[in-house]
Amino acid sequence: MAEVTEGGHHFDLKKLSFVGVIVSLGIVFGDIGTSPLYVMKAIVNARKDGAAMPFDEYIEGALSCIIWTLTLQTTLKYVIIALRADNKGEGGILALYSLVKKLKKKWLYVVAIIGASTLVADSVITPSLTVMSAIEGLKIYNPETPVVLITLIILFVIFVVQQFGTASIGKFFGPIMVTWFLVLGVSGSLHIFDHIEILRAFNPMYAYNLITHSSSAIVIMGAVFLCTTGAEALYSDLGHCGAKNIRISWIFVKIMLILNYLGQGSWLLDNYHQVHNGVNPFFGIMPEWAVLPSVILATAAAIIASQAVITGSFTMFSEAMSISFWPNQHIEYPSGIKGQMYIPRINWGLMAFCFVVVIFFQKSERMEAAYGLTITITMLMTTILLLFWLSRTRVNKIFILGFGLVYLFLESGFFYANVIKFVDGGWLTMVLGGFIAVCMYAWYNGRLIKANFIQYVKIDKYVSILKDMKLDESIPKYATNLAYLSRAKRNDEVESKIIYSIIKKQPKRADHYFILSIVNQEDPYTFKYTVDEILPGTVYKVNFLLGFKVDRRINDYFNMVLKDLMADGTIPSRSSHPSLRAHNIPPDLKYVIIDNTYINDILLTVKQKITLNIYNFVKYIGSDDFKAWGVSSHNVEVESAPITELTVYDNKIEQSGFFRHNS
Repeated sequence: MAEVTEGGHHFDLKKLSFVGVIVSLGIVFGDIGTSPLYVMKAIVNARKDGAAMPFDEYIEGALSCIIWTLTLQTTLKYVIIALRADNKGEGGILALYSLVKKLKKKWLYVVAIIGASTLVADSVITPSLTVMSAIEGLKIYNPETPVVLITLIILFVIFVVQQFGTASIGKFFGPIMVTWFLVLGVSGSLHIFDHIEILRAFNPMYAYNLITHSSSAIVIMGAVFLCTTGAEALYSDLGHCGAKNIRISWIFVKIMLILNYLGQGSWLLDNYHQVHNGVNPFFGIMPEWAVLPSVILATAAAIIASQAVITGSFTMFSEAMSISFWPNQHIEYPSGIKGQMYIPRINWGLMAFCFVVVIFFQKSERMEAAYGLTITITMLMTTILLLFWLSRTRVNKIFILGFGLVYLFLESGFFYANVIKFVDGGWLTMVLGGFIAVCMYAWYNGRLIKANFIQYVKIDKYVSILKDMKLDESIPKYATNLAYLSRAKRNDEVESKIIYSIIKKQPKRADHYFILSIVNQEDPYTFKYTVDEILPGTVYKVNFLLGFKVDRRINDYFNMVLKDLMADGTIPSRSSHPSLRAHNIPPDLKYVIIDNTYINDILLTVKQKITLNIYNFVKYIGSDDFKAWGVSSHNVEVESAPITELTVYDNKIEQSGFFRHNS
């Protein structure tokens, strides 16, 4: 589905090609590619003064940890294994959940919710940290540089331009990131030979010695983990670029990253104290004349990384809506290209949280304390889901056991290394991730609670009534074509509240009644519909079979269905009113959406009441159904109806007397 156009030629980005590799570098690796801006600085700051381990052994051990973390965590788990777990070419934790939810492990939805919500929290800290780290390079020229103000301005511009689309500038992302990675590799290579012994870091024993002998090993591992924080985003971008392009481009990216880390490590052996004077090792390895161009290039790379995580958040929330983890929200497509979406409320919400993070932390080193904690949780949740996916694909059980033991141990260790930073700032992203997780949990379960109380009735029972209503001219004609949105899974059933709206609340006479239903599909791009004629010439059930990557723009799709029905003569193509029919005016259409349904509290447990209260709060985050589904408000009627007519009281109230007034 992902295509780019260049010179009149179409390139399928999911097939291995030069263009696909270049675009992958621009889309996929922005997050992990900007990690050299802050990882080595965080590692130096994690070392306690007067530590027993010599500084050269400390740096070599830290570099060894970085190399093997990139190898085990990013290369093996994500690039080699996770990219195989694609749902019709789509990746990410929610796509992975869609693959395993049929295993009848009901609790797996909680794993997916936790992983998705913490990934969103990471999407807030990534733009803030990367942009601020780049701008701090200006302090080499002017220590009084207003870093916070400049960072806020850049973030504001990044979020504002989302509404206009990024198709026109997106084609430049790949070449810029190619330049960025080449600068990383070249600048690092220039310093490796200052201390050639730095290459000993490839020996994993140096990592082992650091972890087992350093008094600050836990803090160090929390800093080391920052080198792999973009791995989850790499998996999420599978649908944009394809596994082959990502794997090939990762070879180049990994080499450049390791060269840069080795160069910074070699530079630090001679310039350790400069870090405490505010010099970032990333800019320290640059020749003096190259610092300013490097700051500009780093800022561009940070903007691209921020752009990637923001658009990734839009995609994730869109998927969450389709699997009932999040309320429907209005989605725009400013670029006119499928997959390049813009969700206004999510965009401004992310910007507000980024502003809070920047203003609260003020400095990137303080922000590092908040970074990494939430993404370790996401990675743990992905590991759990991958274990179930591996078992479903009938992989050798010994391999599954080994994979589980290695990565649950490794990521639990990283989690522990990051959780100690909770008080220093990690609490902020945990609060954000926890807030989103609670909202997702309440929305998912609130819908289930309401579904338990919804009464479904057989449409056949009301066919004769609808038939008579259509001929009863004493009832004012409500619409020619009247459409309701239904979640009934059976074609012969409908919610009782729809019958209540048509017959009881206000009799609605129409020529044709349409019951519209979305049937979610496992294939991400399924885009079909079926029509069942319940009452010939009067009542129709329309099922939209949509994959989780297909937008829920029911108004547009239903208009296509109506055109098909008119074309084959199933319904008239002209108005039923003679004066309008004479001028070939098409028939009118009206939607009725039933909202604000009521459940009596007596029917609910305490847990259900709390869940529904949060559910009702989350509804305000979402858009009205008619906006989310692309229906114009001018032809929509929003009604309320009781969700159930169950008897609440066991005892019938008794009549104690009957009074007549004397005339």
